[in-house]
Amino acid sequence: MKKTIFVLSALLVAAPAFAVTTHATDEGVAQAHKGAVSAKEKLHQAQHRGQGLRLRSEHAAQGKKHDFGSKVNEGARKTWDNTKEGAETAWDKTKQGSQNAWDKTKKGSVRALDKTKQGSAKAWDASKEGAGKAWDSARQRARELKNNVTE
Repeated sequence: MKKTIFVLSALLVAAPAFAVTTHATDEGVAQAHKGAVSAKEKLHQAQHRGQGLRLRSEHAAQGKKHDFGSKVNEGARKTWDNTKEGAETAWDKTKQGSQNAWDKTKKGSVRALDKTKQGSAKAWDASKEGAGKAWDSARQRARELKNNVTE
């Protein structure tokens, strides 16, 4: 019984250290995600510029540089690229918002668990104290009864 109480006490004392470690890791992951998103956006913008330049050079090589059809084609390409970039940005923000909400949920759960542990520890301490008092009282009454019987 004492060993179990000792182990539970050690876990309660060590729990905040585990929470701090997890929290620091989550922040590092969030920073890495932000860097990856901006790098991905820059990469896609460069790819789209390159595709636009390639399309213009093809039209220039075909002698259609000032053609209405080639201008429409280039404009449509640029609009499509902007739409894709906007959709990617919106999706990334949605994912980030979901991740932030999940992180807040985890933090709330950890806080609730900590409060539950604290409440359980207080209740356990009160139970131990009450049981000790009841045991002492029962022993005292037994002694008194023994003394009364022997007299």
